[in-house]
Amino acid sequence: MSENRETLKIVVVGHVDHGKSTVIGRLLYDTNSLPEGAVERVKRISKEKGKPFEYAYLLDAFEEEQKQGITIDTTQLQFFTPKRDYVIIDAPGHKEFLKNMISGAASAEAALLVIDAREGIKEQSKRHGYILSLLGIQKVYVIVNKMDLIDYSEEKYHAIKEEFNVFLNTLQVTPLDYIPISAFYGENIASYSDKMPWYKGRPILEAIDEIPKDKDISHNPLRFPIQDVYKFDSRRIIVGRIEAGTLKAGDEIRITPGNKTTRVKTIEAWSPKDQADVVTAGQSVGITVEDEFFNKRGEIISHKKAVPLVSNRFRANIFWMGKNDLLTNKKYKIKLATTEVEAEVKSILRVIDASTLSGKEKALRVKINDVAEIIVETKDRVAFDEFRHSKATGRFVIVDGYDVAGGGIISRAEEAVNLKGGFVKGDYYLNSRIFEEYYYSVQDNSIKNVQTDNKLYYVGDEITTGGDTYAYPDSFDIIGIKDGVAVKIRNKTVEDILPLQEYTYSNLPLINARGFGIRVNNQEEFDRLIEERDGKTDNIKKDVEFSNQWFSLDQYKHIKFNEDSVYTIEYNI
Repeated sequence: MSENRETLKIVVVGHVDHGKSTVIGRLLYDTNSLPEGAVERVKRISKEKGKPFEYAYLLDAFEEEQKQGITIDTTQLQFFTPKRDYVIIDAPGHKEFLKNMISGAASAEAALLVIDAREGIKEQSKRHGYILSLLGIQKVYVIVNKMDLIDYSEEKYHAIKEEFNVFLNTLQVTPLDYIPISAFYGENIASYSDKMPWYKGRPILEAIDEIPKDKDISHNPLRFPIQDVYKFDSRRIIVGRIEAGTLKAGDEIRITPGNKTTRVKTIEAWSPKDQADVVTAGQSVGITVEDEFFNKRGEIISHKKAVPLVSNRFRANIFWMGKNDLLTNKKYKIKLATTEVEAEVKSILRVIDASTLSGKEKALRVKINDVAEIIVETKDRVAFDEFRHSKATGRFVIVDGYDVAGGGIISRAEEAVNLKGGFVKGDYYLNSRIFEEYYYSVQDNSIKNVQTDNKLYYVGDEITTGGDTYAYPDSFDIIGIKDGVAVKIRNKTVEDILPLQEYTYSNLPLINARGFGIRVNNQEEFDRLIEERDGKTDNIKKDVEFSNQWFSLDQYKHIKFNEDSVYTIEYNI
């Protein structure tokens, strides 16, 4: 494929045995895109096994070439026409669809949905149609295959078209056209078929050449999910893939959900020849920023004037294919862009049968192959977009245990609720547990923890500085490195809540978000604390070393003997 030619990605889907593999094999054959000798090899193997030649077997030839070390991907097959290059994404089942929602194969701009003309529309055909709508793929050709088995009946073709249109239009998916073909005989693949003179549309290869490319998302608002932070010499390089928009050195940026504001210092490159002043959507890049503060995987970089939504609740439409039913108030993991966060389904608003679109309100569970509208509540606040505004940051998968069990798209943010025990000012939130009490249980000889105050505090609120097992000074500062927020307490009152990069050391005592003393005596030590914290939270050993160096467990807290029955114990230490 030429580097200078336009490339279009097309995902091909269809019910089992409806001829999807034959369609793909025929496209490869009719565009001369097969490896050298592949056709002859398949013909020889078919003859040796006493089977007729099948174009579907050509996909196996690609797999054989891959085993020999040639760079051909069995799930992303390449072919070309005189107009442009194509990548076919072969998605054999629901699970592959949903896994690809995050991994990038969902970047397909168009789809071919294959239906057997004799068998007609099956449940899986409808489910694939629904998943295409979840992925936001609107440019769909419905391929009515095996027309030879119904004597190229125009009446049957129109019946399928009418029935499927009713279903797809409900999903706001309007097919570009229905193309009647016989993949086995090559009818309406590369050229018009004289067996179906009543069909006035284009054959497949001409039709897909007319599919317009998606609009350039480099003009959309910047969305740069952080994948990791690498430390090189004195630099901390933030790396990830730009999902939308454009970024250049000097740009003022906002990092959410921590709401940190800074400027891009440099665009980094592995070698001088790759150095660029401007990077754009689709590129994997590294940047440095002017302010040195804790950044982490899952945060999203945007420009200040167009930031993503931030909440711990959102409404979504999901497709479920887990072994177990989706239940409310059960712990799951949500993967959204580069974010992984614990979450619960707080409400199942309605459940829909994906093959009929009939449903019921306020269900208690979602069964396999069902579709549902739900409200998700995440353990921590996350940054995201409505799917209609940004596909990459508006879709997610649900992991149940170790399995990808569902996928969905966000329809809107819900007001954040159940923020537990913290400090709030506008978009700034510090998840604080400074009011925890620590007790030694005489009953079972273990140290236990009790959170006695889950109140949200705002600027101007008075706090309690003394409890049963803790005592703080009247004036001090709380440093929430993970949330990127600092809180100033003056005379037992919340004076201010501000982003961490705007905070300067005040010569007052410091505590962390758990109420442990921080061993800092000047601005230089504070800067070193923030610098050394960067990147250590994913390594338990380094996190322990860091905590022992900087935090004091008993400076403001102590442990008392007590009975379990006195308090509702939240968890054991």
